[in-house]
Amino acid sequence: MNAAVPAPAPASYHPLDNPVPAALTGPHARFAERRGRVLGYQAEVSTWLALPEEPDARDWADAAALVGGDGTATLCGTDVLPPDGWEVVFEVDGVQLVDESLAAVHDEEAVVLGAADVPEMLDLVERTRPGPFRPRTVELGTYLGIRRDGELVAMAGERMHPPGWTEISAVCTAPEFRGQGLGARLVLAVAAGIKDRGESVFIQAAADNTNAVRLYEALGFRLRRRIPFMGIRVPEPSRVPATAGG
Repeated sequence: MNAAVPAPAPASYHPLDNPVPAALTGPHARFAERRGRVLGYQAEVSTWLALPEEPDARDWADAAALVGGDGTATLCGTDVLPPDGWEVVFEVDGVQLVDESLAAVHDEEAVVLGAADVPEMLDLVERTRPGPFRPRTVELGTYLGIRRDGELVAMAGERMHPPGWTEISAVCTAPEFRGQGLGARLVLAVAAGIKDRGESVFIQAAADNTNAVRLYEALGFRLRRRIPFMGIRVPEPSRVPATAGG
């Protein structure tokens, strides 16, 4: 990882305008990996990747060299398409919502999840598909779960952490336990911990996930902006240009 000092942000800049580099050059710097102008989370922590506004061939080669894990990465807030050889896994119109009137409250039934719970967390994610979740995602912040008869049936936690803000993510409930308000309770409980630190809360979702968006709005979130998400897959090694720099 190359040490680099980020350029000063313009006066009008808001941390949520570009949350990935804001987090990785701020509170989440310990999870950052950089090649040239490309910045991303360590592969086992998260899939988020940040590219320059107008990436060139070298930037894409650096991105290919940086991405690990299963070779996929997620872009946030950009409509720049990757060059030939890359695969666009998904394109999603998203929404970014911020706390306007959340009645955040701690939940006595919610338990803090840690490294020992990761296998169950990964299993719940596989069954519910709330979004990318990797073996060390739990290290990004506080994750809370609700168990029934010892089984993890719902969870939510903290993901991106731009300065002054923390994102709530991985909100999911096992299908057989839906309709009991567990997800809403966990969102409010995670939010309570964030607000206890004096930080602001935001959440992101697919715009067409109308049930989730309605729930978040009912809880007290308001729409800040629409934001695109794109999943991309690194080309086959033989097709990656040999221009990647350290």
